[in-house]
Amino acid sequence: MTDGGGRIYLDNAATSWPKPEAVYAAVDRYQRELGVAVGRGATRRGAELQSIVDRCRQRAARLFNASSPQQIVFTFNGTDSLNLALHGVLRQGDHVVSTVAEHNSVLRPLREMQDRLGIDVTLVDVDGHGRIDPDAIAAAMRDETALVAITHASNVTGVIQPVEEVGRIVADSGALLLVDAAQTAGHLPIDVAQLQVDLLACPGHKGLLGPLGTGLLYCREGLEERLRPIRQGGTGSRSEDDRQPEALPDRYESGNHNAPGLIGLEQGLAWLEGQEPGRLRVHEIELTKALHSGLAAIENVVVYGPAAEERVGVVSFNLEGMEPQVVAGLLDESFGIETRAGLHCAPRMHEAMGTAVLGGTVRMSVGPMTTFDEIETAIVAVQQLARAF
Repeated sequence: MTDGGGRIYLDNAATSWPKPEAVYAAVDRYQRELGVAVGRGATRRGAELQSIVDRCRQRAARLFNASSPQQIVFTFNGTDSLNLALHGVLRQGDHVVSTVAEHNSVLRPLREMQDRLGIDVTLVDVDGHGRIDPDAIAAAMRDETALVAITHASNVTGVIQPVEEVGRIVADSGALLLVDAAQTAGHLPIDVAQLQVDLLACPGHKGLLGPLGTGLLYCREGLEERLRPIRQGGTGSRSEDDRQPEALPDRYESGNHNAPGLIGLEQGLAWLEGQEPGRLRVHEIELTKALHSGLAAIENVVVYGPAAEERVGVVSFNLEGMEPQVVAGLLDESFGIETRAGLHCAPRMHEAMGTAVLGGTVRMSVGPMTTFDEIETAIVAVQQLARAF
């Protein structure tokens, strides 16, 4: 949304902005009026804060169709959620199937465990749009495969992956399915039961419209027996015991919560709940279609990824003869348009697309507050750069 200084924000795949006004108001009220820790006191303000945090957990459970709010674990970002899932589940010598479409928040923990624990990792390739073939996942699995870890949508091309088909394959194998929903939570309907997801990780600050420093991990009922906590400490419960609690969510929520972040996240989730079903997705598709077609019509511009209906609101492109970082810098300095350039923490994806040697791509990503006027302004700006250079 353009602010008084002419700012156009098209980097919602990194973090959403602007947030609903209620998010800002809730965080400010916490800091000024509440100011207490979660689960650490029996005061009236402590009880009010606990009620809000419980409501946040309930809203998240409804959003993902989790059978219980206790299956929603609060973390500090999507990377934190993925690290808990990966380090918590995998054991020495395990086999993991993942893909070249993954973010470094998956690739780097897997590499660390390859080096430290000797786990074996198979990375499945993608097609020209970055799409995963479920049959390739099935072919890569073995009897000893412990986990399949896939992204729900690419943060480079926006392509939506066939998670439901992969879920059926994994459910029949005895392995666990971990889904990185960083680009889809709040954008697409997610039913963890229908998708047969065991673990689903996402940040709270992107499509869920909460503040930075918030994240979620859905943990299927009963999975706490296999998912080890990777952090131990105070939980505000069972303080007499020097062993980590076994019950969800305390088992994984040691230390003080990000209380202002969770209060803001609760209001972000409330805003999403208040929207007409399907309206935000239609808006996103229409914006993405306009952006994709407008950029593709510009001479010397290469746009990556599938049709708008097959992706979330992420569009990557390159202007021939210009490094993506230069394009992004000019868009910001000359037009007030904020994008992201580079490899987007997904180096294997860019290698598969052939864009790694170019320095990656310029990525524009829309959100619920993005307008069609902003999209048109961005297209005109790229047209002007293409003519000038």
